[in-house]
Amino acid sequence: MDLLRTSISKNYKLYITQCRRMHLLKKQAYINGQWVQSQSKVLFPVTNPANDSVITEIPDMDAHDTKHAVQVAANTFQTWRDTTAKERSRILRKWFDLCEKNSEDLAQVITAESGKPLSESRGEVAYGNSFLEWFADTARHINGEIIPSPWPNKQILLTRQPLGVVSVITPWNFPFAMITRKVGALMAAGCTCVIKPSEDTPLSALAAAELAHQAGVPKGVINVVTASRKNAPAVGQVMCEDHSVGCISFTGSTHVGKILYGLAAKGVKRVALELGGNAPFIVFASADIEHAVDQAMLAKFRNNGQACIGANRFLIHEDVYDKFVKEFKARIGSKCILGPGTKEGVTCGPLVNLEQAKKVSGLVDDAVSKGAKVLAGGKFATELGNKFYESTLLINVKPDMNIFTEEIFGPVATCLKFKNEAEALKIANSTRSGLASYVFTKDLGQAFRMSQKLEFGMVAINDGILSAAEPAFGGIKESGIGREGSLHGVEEYTDIKYTLMSGLDK
Repeated sequence: MDLLRTSISKNYKLYITQCRRMHLLKKQAYINGQWVQSQSKVLFPVTNPANDSVITEIPDMDAHDTKHAVQVAANTFQTWRDTTAKERSRILRKWFDLCEKNSEDLAQVITAESGKPLSESRGEVAYGNSFLEWFADTARHINGEIIPSPWPNKQILLTRQPLGVVSVITPWNFPFAMITRKVGALMAAGCTCVIKPSEDTPLSALAAAELAHQAGVPKGVINVVTASRKNAPAVGQVMCEDHSVGCISFTGSTHVGKILYGLAAKGVKRVALELGGNAPFIVFASADIEHAVDQAMLAKFRNNGQACIGANRFLIHEDVYDKFVKEFKARIGSKCILGPGTKEGVTCGPLVNLEQAKKVSGLVDDAVSKGAKVLAGGKFATELGNKFYESTLLINVKPDMNIFTEEIFGPVATCLKFKNEAEALKIANSTRSGLASYVFTKDLGQAFRMSQKLEFGMVAINDGILSAAEPAFGGIKESGIGREGSLHGVEEYTDIKYTLMSGLDK
């Protein structure tokens, strides 16, 4: 009986602790500073991908709800735009402070709905918070220009003004950080927003909104519309086509980005698109192989491969190919621990949904059927559930395989051999994607040549992690338009106004 009482006591304490940590779990949408239901009162479930259990049900909003949210944001913009940069900075700083204070609670929400390990969720919160801190400072450094005039009695002024309501559409892989990276920037610029989070991970957005509310963000500046996959197209159409919207900020797949870009074109609206990637990870003969393998683990298996900047194609010089592949396989075997995100020691959680799980397994099966060889993984860990895919290493990958040309977005690394720098560049650039790329070399001249010739918006030399609040994050070609983070990330949400001051000699 004593053992039974002890067990019950421990379970009860664990339950109470989990309840306290989930106090940021909101069950309603957030519009005009209030927690609201949809007009239809219809709800949809948010599930835990590790076991398919329902976490909660939230409002399934439609086009009418979205129009209302956009109008609220448009009305609020008329006053928010006139707040001082100092005031916006103060509010963002307070939001940052509250997110820092509630970091563990935010991480619990992220893990519950996305499945990622708690250690990664904590990392995401720290990363997301860094944007609020950065933009709190940046708000006071959005400067204009005075240009030397060609006329003796006139002066040319360029000022940056907020462009209005921003429609923010965010993905499921970093559900908190993608909110702060976008909303922190647009608020610093003086804009308001309507956020439509992924239907798979809306709770992180609502938790962020709750902390923004506590921080004193004025009602109507941030609005969160929640919708199921069924209603997402109608909601997205309003967010792109409503005349009150000045910009669409989207992170997600290239396919969806093109659709939103087309909708935005009807109103000639500004877009900030951070789309898919197909990142090369290039290892030259001079590289420190142990370091390259360490960084490969970060570049590939962070968030179980579900990252737009995740390395897809590992291009290894023929002189070090066997050594790299051997070390990489060993590291995957020892470091990739698959399981539910709440379990101690787990480094790789489930894929976010069945659709994603089928896509990843389909790409591997296609590659194997065309001659690729599996050195590690290559199958579902069915004993854990239906969305746990083993960390996988493939060799003998060829350009005619789908896995070579498509973004994997899962825990699958493909290794290819190259002979020289020119061949590595040809293979790396043979994609319409142009987001991130990684190069490992001790040759300084080679590092600069690769940086110049790689057709990607971001190049990391001897590092597998390149994202932070300070640099300008973004891609070229079909990987997007615009930049996030840095001062450039704020300027995306401003228009340049030219004012000519004349008659100064009268």
